[in-house]
Amino acid sequence: MPLAAAPRLDTGDTAWLLVATALVLLMTPGLALFYGGMVRTKSVLNMLMMSFVSIALVTVVWLVAGHSLAFDDDAFAGLIGGLGHLGLAGIGPDTLTGTVPTFLFSTFQLTFAIITAALISGAVADRTRFAGWLVFVPVWTLLVYVPVAHWVWGPDGWIAHSLGALDFAGGLVVEISSGASGLALCLVIGPRIGFKKEAMRPHNLPMVLLGAGLLWFGWLGFNGGSALGANGLAAASLLNTLVAGCTGLLGWLFVEQRRDGHPTTFGAASGAVAGLVAITPACGVVAMPGAAAVGLAAGVVCSYAVAWKFRFGYDDSLDVVGVHFAGGVVGTLLIGLFATSEMTGGKEGLFYGGGLAQLGRQALAVAAVAAYTFLVTYGIGKVLDRVMGLRASAEEEVTGLDQTVHAETAYDHGVLGHGGSPLHAASPVTSLVKDRKPSA
Repeated sequence: MPLAAAPRLDTGDTAWLLVATALVLLMTPGLALFYGGMVRTKSVLNMLMMSFVSIALVTVVWLVAGHSLAFDDDAFAGLIGGLGHLGLAGIGPDTLTGTVPTFLFSTFQLTFAIITAALISGAVADRTRFAGWLVFVPVWTLLVYVPVAHWVWGPDGWIAHSLGALDFAGGLVVEISSGASGLALCLVIGPRIGFKKEAMRPHNLPMVLLGAGLLWFGWLGFNGGSALGANGLAAASLLNTLVAGCTGLLGWLFVEQRRDGHPTTFGAASGAVAGLVAITPACGVVAMPGAAAVGLAAGVVCSYAVAWKFRFGYDDSLDVVGVHFAGGVVGTLLIGLFATSEMTGGKEGLFYGGGLAQLGRQALAVAAVAAYTFLVTYGIGKVLDRVMGLRASAEEEVTGLDQTVHAETAYDHGVLGHGGSPLHAASPVTSLVKDRKPSA
């Protein structure tokens, strides 16, 4: 029997994944703009900072231990990887994962971990202590994101290999985990002052649409790059991503028109993101008609799901639960209906002759990931809240986190002192914060 050929570097695959990695990294600044436009003026910079600092925090954690625990050989029952590559030890420029350098594969996966952590910030916008966020992100990455990534994408992870559920680009790992975690954290921290009483509308809709556009652009690398090669699967995933974003946008606008009598720009941005969220797990396993259906379903479902927070009383500030959790569940479950062997190489959904078995696997995976991420995040939040406090003070929240935490505002021409020197303790902005009476 001839020996299997050793893996060889493919320059085309490598070039595509280099581009895709850059696109996915761009999604986090895009998310910062998307979220930044949705909050009130007094917390814009804080919202941007929560995303940008996540890039740095998750990168350090990932390179020290995250990559090894997620993608090293399985250490225990498909639940977690080993410690053989702590600090990327044993990996060099010639080490390959498939046909691409392992350094590149790890960096691509790192960008997924970054944006997943950043997504959670939207659930607790306007009221979270920045110091608490700096501790929460690395702890959450190690205890929540890394194990789930191993379950779904790691060698012998139990969801992919034992259960047989499908998640091509992160419906479970990114969307459901961030949505369930966002719900847990906003329950720990509690609602904003004025929740249900004040409108709290987005302060800058052009900024929201710009952020949504950057997210959509980056999502092509997010999903297309998950094929890990410059091939037909990458092309199909990219097309499915575009299609689902479009049908998600149209589905949301349709609901707005029927329910409210007018389609909105905010709805268009939200619908596109909902469609992109839902197609993330399915883009590499469904055909184009299935992608259109997945996006449309997400646009409709998520447009109603964002109202859950008012019905059930949890303050999910920027609709992480209503869009990312609900959209992730829709996309992950619909794999059980629309998966086709043409894309999967074997597994099929109900509408393609596969029966209900795959739908059952998808539902079990959703339940397991949602339960684990919610419970562990709730525990992390409770511990940190007790030890150091996660909730900003009432004065900080009412005045605005931009001034009270960062000593600057988005529209303040005095952010730099005379001669371009940074703000200091006696700066005009700092004095303003001290002297200002709390007001809405």
